[in-house]
Amino acid sequence: MDTKETLRQFEETVSGYIRELDGSSLDQLLWKPAEDAWSLGQMYIHLIRSAHMQLRNAALCLEPGGSPEASWAGKTKPGEELFKKGSFPPDRIQVPPSPQYTPPQPESKEQLVDGLRDTVRLMVEIEPTIASEFDPVTQVRLEPGKESVRNTVLHPRLGGLNALEWFRLIEMHYRHHLLQRMRLDDAWREAHG
Repeated sequence: MDTKETLRQFEETVSGYIRELDGSSLDQLLWKPAEDAWSLGQMYIHLIRSAHMQLRNAALCLEPGGSPEASWAGKTKPGEELFKKGSFPPDRIQVPPSPQYTPPQPESKEQLVDGLRDTVRLMVEIEPTIASEFDPVTQVRLEPGKESVRNTVLHPRLGGLNALEWFRLIEMHYRHHLLQRMRLDDAWREAHG
């Protein structure tokens, strides 16, 4: 999939999230089905924050000469499988609640809509640079000599990802959380009849 198609799918997914937000009350966004579970609003905060971090990593990969935070590392086996398949497995990924990982509750629906729209804006801004740097088929930098630049940034589970992979990861991540959105919607309906 090329960068334009990745961006198109991302924009479509975000539009769906924004439509769903329009139909959600703030009570629904703050409601948690269990004490150790995330609310719908926390899921949106997680998506926004993680995308901004992933976009920062993509930008680091594009720095001329490489970035001090960049590495030569390749992907791990789970990273290879994820990009080969083009999506996360449908499994739930749970981590214990912690101050550094658990997102805060949102302050308003507007905060979430603005954050989602800002993420789309940032994706639109970086897409032409990534498209011009990478061959969409081989996913290797186009200009000779650039392959030798330290142009990956480590993901804790997936290994070293280049700018194109960080860009694609954002779309896959947003699509993956559609399952969580459905689970939370179902739990809300069940609890609030």
